[in-house]
Amino acid sequence: MDQVHGLKQILGANLLTSREQKIPFQTDASYFQGQEPLAVALPENVKQVREVIKFCQEHSIPVVVRGGGTALTGSSIPFKDFIVLSMAKFDKIIEVKPEDRYAIVEPGVKLDALNQYLANFGHFYPPDPASSMAASVGGSISTNAGGLRASLYGTTRNWVLGLEVVLPNGEIVKVGGKVLKRTAGYDLTSMFVGAEGTLGVVTKAILKIWPLPESKGRILAYYDTIDKVGKAISKLKGKGITPLIAEFLDRISMDSLSKTRGLKFPDEVDYMLIVDLSSTRESIDRELSDAAEVLKEFGPVSIKITTDPTEMDRIYEARKGAYSSLLSERESNSERVVIGDIVVPASELSAALKESEEKVKEHHLKVALFGHISDGNIHANIYADLDNREHMERIDRFQIDFGKIAIKHGGSVSAEHGIGIEKKELLEMELEETGSQYTMEIMKTIRKAFDPNGIMNRGKMFD
Repeated sequence: MDQVHGLKQILGANLLTSREQKIPFQTDASYFQGQEPLAVALPENVKQVREVIKFCQEHSIPVVVRGGGTALTGSSIPFKDFIVLSMAKFDKIIEVKPEDRYAIVEPGVKLDALNQYLANFGHFYPPDPASSMAASVGGSISTNAGGLRASLYGTTRNWVLGLEVVLPNGEIVKVGGKVLKRTAGYDLTSMFVGAEGTLGVVTKAILKIWPLPESKGRILAYYDTIDKVGKAISKLKGKGITPLIAEFLDRISMDSLSKTRGLKFPDEVDYMLIVDLSSTRESIDRELSDAAEVLKEFGPVSIKITTDPTEMDRIYEARKGAYSSLLSERESNSERVVIGDIVVPASELSAALKESEEKVKEHHLKVALFGHISDGNIHANIYADLDNREHMERIDRFQIDFGKIAIKHGGSVSAEHGIGIEKKELLEMELEETGSQYTMEIMKTIRKAFDPNGIMNRGKMFD
């Protein structure tokens, strides 16, 4: 094990080599099972990251970079003889400058911890994936994470000003900077966002931050059909109303939250729509009233407006925990929940939602539909028996059809979860269906230019 010995010389006790230590790093939040890595590296500084990467390059050892382990498409799992490069020790908030609207942080900082700290300055970092308690800054950059607030603020790419990155050849580059706009050459910063660790290792990030909203309010509307939910959101946005948050949940999702969170929902409804608006103290009530009038046009079974922070926080946290709550609706303990993740334009939501519902029935699957509906993001949470080959084949066919719905309506097969292992075929399908096959060649050329030996996250995104 000369390779392990060489890495030990670099990292000392920060190299994990026993089977017991390595097992937790074989999986992430997806249903994919990785293989035992050669070792797990826990570098403490950029110098160690650089030395590990150079060593792996010299010895052709594949590397997978790991953040919080919350990836849902298998992008952070290792294969045999991989090195897992965990950024857990890079957990410092280095600088916050509210007047300049930026914070400098290390990639291992958890998103919730960052926002708790920024609240002391009256600011926040908007990207808000449901896994924000565990998700790291680096991991969210790697997958261009979205989340509940993407409706108003966009995805991670909109909030990264600059990066420090260790490239696969060991060189350290700094791209972007502290200013809110620049036109100095190619936008290399954006290229690293969403690259899933295939182009380098992020070791520092300059993030754009924003003042906390002055006032917030919520509308809860319940509908009897899924197409009304899509039409309501489309009309709302057409009227120039952009929600802070707009989420929908189906009956399965509501039942799971009733069991796990003690929330009560009307028995006679199948779909719930949560719409949050942010504004000034003087105008929030009027804006909530205007939005409610639009939602009423589509015949909700019931509708309620609230500005009570306690009630709003309770439902907000419940929605963020909806994925884990769905486990209460499993028919056996061996079932897992596989999450489909597509996006369509708001004007196409009604049709896409209806077709998704029909495909669930066609494939005879149990699926909970929910999502960040204001930005057209639909999640199909599929109950999967991983040991049943025929069942998994049906799920694969459904995922293809689900992706085709997105493409048909001008959307994408991946809204915010990345490609990883799960969506490689779907990515190829999207590029083919949209006549963009050469895009794949461009991506492969970029990847080979950065990493000619292919050591960085081998087997992910595309082959």
